[in-house]
Amino acid sequence: MLSRVADAIYWLCRYIERAENVARFVDVNRYLMMDLPDSQSGEWKSLITVTGDHKFFLERFDEATEENVIHFLTFDPENPNSILSCVRSARENARSIREIISSEMWEQVNRFYLMVTDPGAKDFATSHPHEFYENVKMASHLFTGLCEGTLTHSEGWHFTRLGRFIERADKTSRILDVKYFILLPEPGYVGSPYDSLQWAAVLKSASALEMYRKRHHRITPGSVVDFLILDSEFPRAIHYCLINAERAVHGINGSPLGTSRDDVERKLGKLRSDLDFSDVNEIMDYGLHEYLDGLQVKLNDVGETVFNQYFALRPLETSLTQRMS
Repeated sequence: MLSRVADAIYWLCRYIERAENVARFVDVNRYLMMDLPDSQSGEWKSLITVTGDHKFFLERFDEATEENVIHFLTFDPENPNSILSCVRSARENARSIREIISSEMWEQVNRFYLMVTDPGAKDFATSHPHEFYENVKMASHLFTGLCEGTLTHSEGWHFTRLGRFIERADKTSRILDVKYFILLPEPGYVGSPYDSLQWAAVLKSASALEMYRKRHHRITPGSVVDFLILDSEFPRAIHYCLINAERAVHGINGSPLGTSRDDVERKLGKLRSDLDFSDVNEIMDYGLHEYLDGLQVKLNDVGETVFNQYFALRPLETSLTQRMS
């Protein structure tokens, strides 16, 4: 496959996945704020910190109010990581490879784009925020289903999965990090109903609450962290994402699983194997935020290596400048 096509289809799926996960960020923050006392209800600055856009946000806004943060993350055309910008970039990438992707995929990207650029979208997001962000997530799910069901499972399809799972692993780590930055009113609230409500909101934001409850009777910090980081079967768990990203790389290179031919395979394999043998108690003892911060650095390194390995064969304005760091 030409580098241009691989680059476009990889970023097409990363942008769609990113738009969905930004919707999840906003939704989890809304749930967390509703469950906290009134004195904590304005804590929206943490969301900008978690997404990695804090510096750029402060260049554009004086205060991290709910209105400013939601606009910045949802409809701001100047923010390359807003839902609007992600869907717009996805559409541009899809347009450049219309002859490669299926017509159903192209039509869904267009429907997604028209939904977020509709003149009434901002008013609807303000008056019915949960419904709006659910629509964003469902639009992403529909695109993923069409990609899986209508695209030939050859090299291009492997690139879609590589992009999707690297993006998803990074954003699941950031969803977990939201809990770290939303500080409880008092240290005594740790382990209280407030704490349980927050962890339940984190699970719900990752569409994990129902599957979690099928495995665990109680919501505890350790079991939530274990489920969202180390589980190898839940589709949004970081471990699951890395397993499937590694399989996608082997599909691209045609090398058997368990072998390493290039830097992408080696780095992904090392990161995946670290999680194979990780223990949730070690993570909690090390510090959840510190662990997630290190994991995000490693995932960013994998993303840069993917670019250098597969896409840096031609002059282009790299999409990596738009990546959350």
